Order: sequence, then structure tokens, then C-alpha cells
Amino acid sequence: MNFQLTEEQLAVQAAAREFAQSELWAGVIERDEHQKFPAEQVKKMGELGFMGMMVSPEYGGGGMDTVSYVLAMEEISKVDASCSVIMSVNNSLVCWGLEKYGTEEQKQKYLTKLATGEIIGAFALSEPEAGSDATSQSTTAEDKGDYYLLNGTKNWITNGSTASVYLVIAQTDPAKKHRGINALIVERDSPGFVVGPKENKLGIRGSDTHSLMFTDVKVPKENRIGEDGFGFKFAMQVLAGGRIGIAAQALGIASGAYELSVKYSKERKAFGVPISQHQAIQFKLADMATNIDAARLLCLQAAHDKDAHQDYAKSGAMAKLFASKVAMDTAVEAVQVHGGYGFVKEFHVERMMRDAKITQIYEGTSEIQKIVISREILK
Repeated sequence: MNFQLTEEQLAVQAAAREFAQSELWAGVIERDEHQKFPAEQVKKMGELGFMGMMVSPEYGGGGMDTVSYVLAMEEISKVDASCSVIMSVNNSLVCWGLEKYGTEEQKQKYLTKLATGEIIGAFALSEPEAGSDATSQSTTAEDKGDYYLLNGTKNWITNGSTASVYLVIAQTDPAKKHRGINALIVERDSPGFVVGPKENKLGIRGSDTHSLMFTDVKVPKENRIGEDGFGFKFAMQVLAGGRIGIAAQALGIASGAYELSVKYSKERKAFGVPISQHQAIQFKLADMATNIDAARLLCLQAAHDKDAHQDYAKSGAMAKLFASKVAMDTAVEAVQVHGGYGFVKEFHVERMMRDAKITQIYEGTSEIQKIVISREILK
């Protein structure tokens, strides 16, 4: 197996690292503290091609592979996980889903703007009672002939108030169960569509998470993605790819916390020497480095599988399951390495610990990933 990155992939990694360090680092604590959406930074990400990395140049994207996307996600997540989740949703869930399954008209109308970052997209699956269970949709899309009448509520929607385009999963024919579900493109200014208050979150506080309410929203039939009843399969395919992006985000959080810990351990002295010379700290750093390298390999394996057009359901779920645990464990240990300073915001690792937790929850909890993995094993 060739573990060597190409020159193009290395260039993408370097560009993402430079952007994160020069554009994201300075204001990340303030954005977290005040739940400030990184509008200026997201605009620059679009200009640099990070909002539609895997989209074909024909539609304004970068035409890059999934490996490059994972590398960029890791570098940006090292500094600001709020920015990376905005980027992840736009790339993995919205742009990829539209390019893969949308009509040419849908691509020309929406994808071209999403890929360049001119507008932002959101993916609306989770509901108050269903979470990420795509088979239990209470939101309904009643077939009215040439349009659907959309009613219901969606919860925990990233880019909830900043998106211009929403991919909404809704039930059209309850008798058909999951075969009666559709995926619809809904525009922000649609009458009857209301964005609820912003959630006051533990972590990723710079990203905007909202509930969405739909009351008799008319959605033209041409805004349905795929054939009638394709919505469940669409959601499953999109989420499978989304897990790779979230795995890369978790990897980045872990890497960022680890790098700060190494740096701090060389500067902080205890008993007359840098704490990096104490075996207790060395063991922590060794465990961090080993787990991060293992998580990175899982992420790259999943990305490779996707690029090779192989089944990546298992590898993506494994990457997300393991990397999210590594993110949480590493961030906790990073706070421990920093001691009392780790509890102070200006040293960043307490924020990374808070940000890490969400990677074990969204795109399906750790338990859901185990269900996906075991199902693939037992096929």
C-alpha cells in the first residue's frame, strides 16, 4: 500500500494549514465565547475553494479527491472546529448529494453557487423525536400534483440561519414507510419557512445550529432529488460520506490538542526541568500520538475507498467511531497536560475538549456507528 501523498494533496494540506493559522487562529476564542458565526472566514474558505472541494470544475468546484478533503478538514479543525463543520456540511452533505443525485437543472441553479461558497447549504434530517433516524420522519411532504406541501420541524441543523438552500428529508407516503420518503430542495425565502432560535451549545459555538419549522411550504416538484421515494436512500448515501468528513474533523481536533500539548510540555517547568522530561507526561504524549496516527490511517482508508468507488460504509463508520473517541480522549489528556492552564480559555485546549464531544454525536452517535459496522460485517 502506498502511503505517500501526491504533490497536489500536499499542496492542499499546506494551503489549508496556512489558512487556518493565518485566518482562523486569531479570533477563534472570541467567536467561541460570543457564539459568533465566522462569516468573513467562511467567505474566504469559499474563495480558496474549500467549500466545494470535491465538486467538478464544471460546476465551480475544485475537482479534488476525498483524500485532499480529509487533509484540509484536519488542518482547519486543528484550529477551529466550528469553521470545519460548516465546511463539512457544505461539502459532504449538500454539494456531494446534489452533484451525485441532482438533475442538471438543480446543479446549475444551486450547486454552482454552493461549490464556490457564494451561498451555504444545510442538510435537514434530524427531528425532535427521531434524531438521525431517517426511517422515522414526522415531517411530511404531501403530494399536490405539481408541488409538495411541506409541514414539520427539524432539529439541530448546522448552518440553520446562514444557509440559502436546505436539503430536507420528509415523508410523502407513510404506508410505504422508508420507501415513501423524499428529499426536497427548499429555498430560504420560501413562505411558511421559519428558522427557530439559535441553540446555546457546549461546543462548536461559532457554527449556527437551529430548529427549522415548515408550515404549508410549497416546494416545486422539480426540487425533488431523484425519483419519488428516493429520499431514504439519498439520506443514507449522504450520511455515509458525511461520516468521513466528521472523522477528519475529530482527527483535526485531536491533532490540534496534541500539538499544543507537545509545545506546552517543552515550555512548562516542574521540579527544575520541562515537564516533557517527566515520564508521566511522555507516556501521555506517546498515547496521543499513537492513537492520532491510527485515526488518521482509518480516515485515509475511508477516503481512499470512496475515491476508488468501493463500498465505504464500514470504513467510514469505523473512521468516525474511532477518530471521535480519539478526539475526546486526546482533548481531555491535553487539559491534563496543561494542568491549571488547561482550564483557562486562552490556552485553547478546554475549547477543543468541548468541541470534541459533538464528534461522538452528530452524523450518528458512536452506538449508531457500531450498528453500521456490525451490519456490514454480518452481511
